[in-house]
Amino acid sequence: MSHKNKTLATLLAFALGGLGIHRFYLKGFNDRWGWLHAASLPACGIVMGAAPQADWYFWYLPLTLSMLAGFLEALVLGLMADEKWDAAHNSGSARRSDSRWPLAVILVATLMVGAGTLIATLARLFDLLYTGGAYG
Repeated sequence: MSHKNKTLATLLAFALGGLGIHRFYLKGFNDRWGWLHAASLPACGIVMGAAPQADWYFWYLPLTLSMLAGFLEALVLGLMADEKWDAAHNSGSARRSDSRWPLAVILVATLMVGAGTLIATLARLFDLLYTGGAYG
């Protein structure tokens, strides 16, 4: 069994979490949640085809929600204790995880970008619901 790197898994969840790449890295291609993340991109195409007159916000909403879930998963993975990480993902590996500063930088970036995306998503949703998109 190969050793799974916690920093790499967190980086993948941060950068490509909307597509489920981190799930495939950790659990392989049989992971249902990874495929659910991956389905967000075709779902955007389906929404675009079904409602071409809709606001762009709704076209990209499946991917945006999947990205927000990826940011949350990045925080959960990155904040997990190294011992717990090794028990969950590296039980057959002789190596032990030792997280360092790059992981902390990724976690700070995840919190910044994730919180900003969540706030922007909610703000646009309420703008569309209550003003019909008057502010954007």
